[in-house]
Amino acid sequence: MTKQQKIFILLGVAAITVLYFFVPNTNPNKKPVAATDTKATADSMFNIDNYQQEAMKSLSVARQQYLTGLKAEVKRGDVKEQSLHINHQLASFWKDSIPDPPLHFYYESEGALLENTEKSLTFAAQSILGYLPYAPDLSVQVWLANRGKQLFDKALEQNPANDSSTVGQGACIMFGADAGKDGPMSGILKVRGVVEKDSTNLFAQYMLGLGGLQSRQYDKAIIRFEKVAAGEPSNIEVLFKLAETNELMGNKAKAAEWYGIILKKVEVPEMKKELQKRIDALKSDK
Repeated sequence: MTKQQKIFILLGVAAITVLYFFVPNTNPNKKPVAATDTKATADSMFNIDNYQQEAMKSLSVARQQYLTGLKAEVKRGDVKEQSLHINHQLASFWKDSIPDPPLHFYYESEGALLENTEKSLTFAAQSILGYLPYAPDLSVQVWLANRGKQLFDKALEQNPANDSSTVGQGACIMFGADAGKDGPMSGILKVRGVVEKDSTNLFAQYMLGLGGLQSRQYDKAIIRFEKVAAGEPSNIEVLFKLAETNELMGNKAKAAEWYGIILKKVEVPEMKKELQKRIDALKSDK
C-alpha cells in the first residue's frame, strides 16, 4: 500500500475514539444514495455558499473581519498564486481555528484545482474520501463525493494509469457522486476492476468493504475487511471496521474478539477504557 493510500486509511485514526465511541459510526437514518441524478440532488439539498454564510454568523466579529479581509487580498499581479495562498489559509482556518469539514475541504479542493498537479489533486481528493463515511447527513456526503470525484477525474486526466485514483473515483461514486450516463454501479465496477487486476491492492479491497458496509451487505464487507487486516494486521481503522460490522450483524462474540485485538494494540488510556467497556457490554449482552 502506497503512502498516499495510507493517508486515506489512517486519516481518521487520530479521532477514532470520538468516531467509534461517542457518535454512531453507522447512521441508521442515512439512507443509501438512490440511483438518480445525485449531483442535482446534492445541489438542491446543499449549497456551500449558503452553508458558509450560516457558519460565518456564529463567528466573532474579529474572525469575520479576518476572513473577509483574506478574501479581499487578491490584487493585480500573480492572481493565481495569491488565490492559491489564500485558499490554503482559509482551508487551515476551517480545519484548525474553527473545525468545519465541508468548508475545510472546499477550500482545500479549490487550492488543489488552482495548483492542478496530480499530487495536489489526489491529496485533496483522498482527504475528502477519508471523511465521506463520517459525513453527518446525505446532502453533505453527496456534495463532498461530487467534489472528490471532480478532483480524481482531473488527476486521472494527468495519469490514467494511477490505480489509486481509479479506486478513489469509484469510491466517490459509491458514496453518491454523479456518474452521468455510466450510472451509480460504475463506482463498484471501477473498484472491482482494480481488484481483479491486482487482488493485493488493499486500498481497493478496503473500499469494497466500505461499499458493503454502506449497502448493509455485512457478510461481504467482512470478507473484504479481513483481507485488508491479513495484509496489514496493525491497521487499526480496518480492525475497527471488522468489529463494527460483526456487531451490526449480531455476531457479538466475534465483535468482542476484534475489539480485544484492538485493545492490545492501542496505548491511549481513554481509548483502552472505552474499548474495555464495549467488550464487557458485548459479552454481557447475550
